[in-house]
Amino acid sequence: MKNGIKMGRDKFYTFMKNNNLLVKKTKRYHITTDSNHGFYKSKDLTLNLEINKAEQVFVSDITYVKLASGHAYLALVTDAYSKKVMGYKIDTNMKVQLVKEALQMAVNNRIYVNQNTIHHSDRGIQYCCPDFSEFAKSRQMILSTTQNSSPYENAVAERVNGILKQEFGIGKTIPNLKTAQKMVKQAVEIYNKKRRHYSLLLKTPEFAHLNQIHKYKSYKKNKIAIFEI
Repeated sequence: MKNGIKMGRDKFYTFMKNNNLLVKKTKRYHITTDSNHGFYKSKDLTLNLEINKAEQVFVSDITYVKLASGHAYLALVTDAYSKKVMGYKIDTNMKVQLVKEALQMAVNNRIYVNQNTIHHSDRGIQYCCPDFSEFAKSRQMILSTTQNSSPYENAVAERVNGILKQEFGIGKTIPNLKTAQKMVKQAVEIYNKKRRHYSLLLKTPEFAHLNQIHKYKSYKKNKIAIFEI
């Protein structure tokens, strides 16, 4: 409280939005989702799904990273329940190997291994091509994809992308790929073990993943809740 004014973060955000005081998002010049392909697109298995435990659903996405000379792409695999980044891979291309390696890391990091996991992503060609589909299924993944271009259909993945880029410097211009790889590794480590979330009862993703005591909030039902992560 200052000068007799008491305002929480969410109320402050709403105030800023209503008065056009938020920083406008820059135009997105690099498209990371190519859904114009003939490969099979899975149904959205997360629609109305009650998520109540870690490793029940993995959400995946690719985001653009700017380098001083060129660009790179970061593939992330996040546990929907705990918000823990389970796997990642950054490289200068968006080939299917990028998402396969990110998923393999996530599989290696599982601690509840005797269960099938839903793998939810957008309808990009990397996630729908047979190479990835067969790879994922062989690792006990049940494929699920968004049904349109709304970011709220993969809200957790989108939000974690934003946190890493805005709070951990991944969104800035990075000198080269080697530096970007080091930054991503460090960012994920700090994010998982130290970044607290309102949606996790102010616990870290690492704590939430191990203890599983919070109730999952669906960002699809309440769009403003994406800012509470």
